[in-house]
Amino acid sequence: MLRVLTWPFRMVWSFIGIVFLGIGKLLSMLLGVILAAIGVALCCTIIGAIIGVPLVVLGVAMFLRSLF
Repeated sequence: MLRVLTWPFRMVWSFIGIVFLGIGKLLSMLLGVILAAIGVALCCTIIGAIIGVPLVVLGVAMFLRSLF
């Protein structure tokens, strides 16, 4: 009986969880693309490539992780 009474609250809570999960994935994708772009821009110089290559790897890894 208690499950029937709390059903609307559980559905709202589940919906909010799905929304937050989607926002987290979207922000992770966006941050990954930004980090990869900054890394590519830094790779234009030889000194910047030391920092740029790991940033590209980190950005691509974040983007791929957010997809799967």
